[in-house]
Amino acid sequence: MFFDLSMTLTFDIESAWTADDVFDDTYTERAGPKPPMRLVWRNIILMSLLHIGALYGLVLLPSASWLTVAWAAVCYFLSALGVTAGAHRLWSHRSYKASFPLRVFLALSNSMAFQNDIFEWARDHRVHHKYSETDADPHNATRGFFFAHIGWLLVRKHPDVIEKGKKLELTDLKADEVVMFQRRHYKLSVVIFCFLVPMLVPWYFWGESLAVGYFVPGLLRYALILNATWLVNSAAHMWGNRPYDKTINPRENPMVAFSAIGEGYHNYHHTFPFDYASSEFGYKLNLTTAFIDFMCFLGLATDRKKVSKEAIFARMQRTGDSSYKSG
Repeated sequence: MFFDLSMTLTFDIESAWTADDVFDDTYTERAGPKPPMRLVWRNIILMSLLHIGALYGLVLLPSASWLTVAWAAVCYFLSALGVTAGAHRLWSHRSYKASFPLRVFLALSNSMAFQNDIFEWARDHRVHHKYSETDADPHNATRGFFFAHIGWLLVRKHPDVIEKGKKLELTDLKADEVVMFQRRHYKLSVVIFCFLVPMLVPWYFWGESLAVGYFVPGLLRYALILNATWLVNSAAHMWGNRPYDKTINPRENPMVAFSAIGEGYHNYHHTFPFDYASSEFGYKLNLTTAFIDFMCFLGLATDRKKVSKEAIFARMQRTGDSSYKSG
């Protein structure tokens, strides 16, 4: 392990990271019949209404001004960063360090994304990595595309997901005042940043109607970022190649990488979860990596963790599916 001139931590051995996001191969699923599936009707109704509203947003899209469409794209990007650079790479995997101002920005962006607060998101994601594709995985892809994509949010969690989540230490999250402040005020922050800000900015600054503001940069944008994130759990666990580890389900999926601003290189990510770039291909379909590097340039982020080329090649030789193309 060494510091290079760009202040990136490079790991030459895979055992350099032993956090809660490393797969636990000692876990065994419970014998006997699976627990009954219990529907969460509140979530089913709310998700149905959201997607109906998003479809209406598509109907209104031609009547929106170009400024409103551009604002919706900005909100999409900010929402995505709150998940990818924030809840995922920073708080779930601790793959780099962020200053207080950057953490506040990412927490606000995360509230705009409205995908559970950072603490809960990171806890469930660590469980997902530690028990991937088992009953303890919140969105176990072996249960099918629909379950991994959205179905896991429409039913009660499997008891093993709850049990394993409670056993994680999570002291780093509890010690982060930004994470815990957002958790305490999550509902209010979602109302403001996920719904009011996207709607009111185009209304106030360039006279867009409140209806268009609510349904286009509001609901349509929100539904799109949700589905982009869910594709990482579903499509990127089912379709694509596995150049780094053919023994696991996660795949390299460029379509998902594009929609989720860099999170589709999923075989790489599950093989090297501590890598801040979640890919070895630099900025290719990976705006999140570009953002983190820019934050480092500005002095707002440090200590990016990166896998060495030697470690990548050695792992590919040992467990890859021979479809490897070096970045």
